[in-house]
Amino acid sequence: MMAWRETISVAIDALRANKVRAMLTSLGVIIGSASIVLVVTVALTSKRFVISQIESVGSNLVWVEVVQSPGKAAPLSYEMTLEDLEAVKAIPRVVEAAGTRELETSVVVDGVERPVHMIGVTEGYEAIRRLLVIRGRYFDSGDMEMRSKVCLIATQLAERMFGQENPIGRLMHMGEMNFTVIGVFRERVETFGLSEIQENSVIIPFSLMKYYTGTELVRLLDVQAERAEDVPSVERQVGQVLRSRHPAEAEYKVQTLTAILGAARNISLALTILLILIALIALLISGVGIMNIMLVTVQERTREIGIRKAIGAARREIMYQFLFESIVISGGGAVIGILIGIAIPVTAQFFLPGNLRVPVSPLSVIVAFVVSCSTGLFFGYLPANQAASLEPVESLRYE
Repeated sequence: MMAWRETISVAIDALRANKVRAMLTSLGVIIGSASIVLVVTVALTSKRFVISQIESVGSNLVWVEVVQSPGKAAPLSYEMTLEDLEAVKAIPRVVEAAGTRELETSVVVDGVERPVHMIGVTEGYEAIRRLLVIRGRYFDSGDMEMRSKVCLIATQLAERMFGQENPIGRLMHMGEMNFTVIGVFRERVETFGLSEIQENSVIIPFSLMKYYTGTELVRLLDVQAERAEDVPSVERQVGQVLRSRHPAEAEYKVQTLTAILGAARNISLALTILLILIALIALLISGVGIMNIMLVTVQERTREIGIRKAIGAARREIMYQFLFESIVISGGGAVIGILIGIAIPVTAQFFLPGNLRVPVSPLSVIVAFVVSCSTGLFFGYLPANQAASLEPVESLRYE
């Protein structure tokens, strides 16, 4: 115990005598440790953000459409119907299902005509797509059953047609029918035109689409599974139900967010690994720096080593002394770097939107500390071994 105390005391005294050198040597470790914590934090934050954005398009969503040959309309027997919608709703683990049909038309307001993207929707569409009603209200069951001539318009379309005026209660003339605006909506997450909802979309009850198309066919069927784990099973059963209700030649494209989420996770993982490798390179370079400095230190303190050996210090005590100095430099740098790596995201949290959290991974902190200390131990071994191997007589003669 006394030998250990003496070894540690001598090592600490040596570091105190060269504070500036020790701090500069640990600078690379500080940068590397902070980089590991920050890289993992940024990767986790971006991964959660991207996945939450994708999931916000629709919770546990499965959607189906008829596969059509290029330039050729699918036979009516292939098309999905409201009866198919009810059959899909009966599938176990299905929480909600909704059908839509789209039509490009025009709207006249105050004598001004504008092109619009009309979407007929069934009940359950708002819940599945998680639409945000900014003004007014959504359709109720009475609107659907009574075929009320009411509609909701997208926020961009409301701004173009009505400017700063309140559009609720205003009339819109589409085709042969007049509609009353009862709400203004937007997507919860911007899909940039990749969904059926466009900037000029108008939503109407599905039952009214028959006046424009002559049929009540469903072009797109949205299905919501109870849990994310149920999506593959629901996807398979939806395809089976549709194929059992239509001719064998009919083809249906059943899609989910699983592939997109998987791709997002893989990209995030690949970027995380790449950035961690860059941080490890910084630690490797800092380890080489520690080794170089410690080799110089051994050279400068050759006479001191000879004196310690002459008064009885064992070879292992000399080795442990220099290894301890290396570990203190790398470990101290790791602690400072980790604190910096934690402080930056914690501070940044105050400037980010309330719904965006910046998680600091405890695993990244442990990895940064262990790797940094291991770096100091690994690169400090050669100088420590060299110091322990010096002969006392030769060391005392060194000038």
